[in-house]
Amino acid sequence: MPVHKGIKVAAVNRKARHDYFIEDTLECGIALTGTEVKSIRKGALNLKDSYALVKKGELVLQGMHISPYEQGNIFNHDPFRTRKLLAHKREITKLYGKQQADGYSLIPLSVYFKDGKVKVELALAKGKKLYDKRHDIAEKDADREMDRRMKDYKVR
Repeated sequence: MPVHKGIKVAAVNRKARHDYFIEDTLECGIALTGTEVKSIRKGALNLKDSYALVKKGELVLQGMHISPYEQGNIFNHDPFRTRKLLAHKREITKLYGKQQADGYSLIPLSVYFKDGKVKVELALAKGKKLYDKRHDIAEKDADREMDRRMKDYKVR
């Protein structure tokens, strides 16, 4: 069976960058069943309300929805089951310490295939307040307006 090289993005959590300040990112593997991998290859997953936490010294991902595989029959899985993330012990303890002391959250940013294996990009993030979100939106609008003006200026 050929091993696929490179990176193929399966899903991106766009809402995460809007709702959180991203401090640090970490690439983790994820423990999945065979039908879950087939569903992810078809793009049938949702990261919208998912988060990670440390339970009994292990990193777990909760709230990620992977739709059941159509041809999976009895081998299908629960779409919202808790999935174990694969990371080194020192990385897990570092994340747990930050999460407990500083009030950070662990949010998945994307799920992708890297050399045929499913990976999760996990972010150490702090929640934004409403005024922070408004400030970001105003900043984007100002940048867009400036780009528009520069484009008009270059044409003339």
